[in-house]
Amino acid sequence: MDLLKNLFKGDKVIWIIFLFLCVISVIEVFSAASTLTYKTGDHWGPIIQHTVIMLVGVLIVWITHKVNYRYFQVIPVFLVPLSVVLLTFVTLMGFIYGSYTNGAARWMSFFGIQFQPSELAKMAVIISVSFILAKNQEEDGANPRAFKYIMIITGIICALIAPENLSTALLLFGVVFLMMIIGRIPFKKLAMLVGSIVALLALLTCIALLTPKDSGIPFLHRLSTWKARVTGFMEPKQNIPAAKFDIDKDAQIAHANIAIATSNIIGKMPGNSIQRDFLSQAFSDFIFAIIIEELGLLGGGFVVILYIWLLIRAGRIAQKTKGNFATFLVMGITLMLVSQAIMNMCVAVGLFPVTGQPLPLISKGGSSTLINCVYIGMILSVSRYTAKLEENDKNKVGEIEDTNINKDDILAEESQL
Repeated sequence: MDLLKNLFKGDKVIWIIFLFLCVISVIEVFSAASTLTYKTGDHWGPIIQHTVIMLVGVLIVWITHKVNYRYFQVIPVFLVPLSVVLLTFVTLMGFIYGSYTNGAARWMSFFGIQFQPSELAKMAVIISVSFILAKNQEEDGANPRAFKYIMIITGIICALIAPENLSTALLLFGVVFLMMIIGRIPFKKLAMLVGSIVALLALLTCIALLTPKDSGIPFLHRLSTWKARVTGFMEPKQNIPAAKFDIDKDAQIAHANIAIATSNIIGKMPGNSIQRDFLSQAFSDFIFAIIIEELGLLGGGFVVILYIWLLIRAGRIAQKTKGNFATFLVMGITLMLVSQAIMNMCVAVGLFPVTGQPLPLISKGGSSTLINCVYIGMILSVSRYTAKLEENDKNKVGEIEDTNINKDDILAEESQL
């Protein structure tokens, strides 16, 4: 027991939540990866690969939580420029050579290892915003120049991500907006930002409606996809007889709905999903539908509770921290993880248009899973060093009290003499 306490320091609840998510991930990806098994002919290959990634992720969490969180402030110095270069490179490669995966240029290879530069960019922005907010805190709120610096970094990164992954850009921008509210950015600045966003969205909507399909506009090749997803989501749902229902139209949504509708309180149990064979992204974007199908409403509810629990626990850690940077870092990271989880789950149950957002720490993935593990390690690092400072403060108070007691004893002895 003492060995485990020494190895796994930091907030124990965060460790428990993380390990629960890892176990659910291994079980459900093993079940949901049937399409990959069919394509490769290797029954164990996909799950062995995912399990190795999860084990590496656990190691990354352990290493990261040993690092003093103050050192994380240095990361944006090199990660922001690197993210800009990589995002520009992958976008240009897609535009010039047409190297798209699932219709988008989001991936690049480095020595045979594929990863998404947008994942690094998200981390760079979250840490940068945390640092800027921390350094510009004043008695009556954040200094107005903090807003300018945040908008420059966030605007550049989101503009580079948006053409190939609009949902990620919107998610990142939304998290940064919430961080600015927490960081006490002047309300006037935020109101102006909201007005600008509304005007921009209105302009983009007009462009999307007026632009013909496959117009060939540079860097807007996914415009028709965005338009189809939004209009498909906004279409009124009618009661269509089963015999006339076209399941091939919006097949992912249809099979996800079937997976949820055919479930019950306890589900079909792991390994018994039927819709996993029809959902092209059952192991990633729509894994929550498979979780409900196999683990039932109880299992799906338990996953939701884990993410809510993570948010609540992170909030408590942020309250106890001694520095502004630690507070903003923990809240920014947690908002990113929980917001992405909410978006993924809403897509799976039909409450949000289809996006390419995986379920953090559960969906099958490489770079996204490892980056999410770094996030968890950062939260644990903050909680570890916060607890260490509290322990040192208690020891100092104890030493002062012992000194005062000794002085009182000496004075008492002298008075008796």
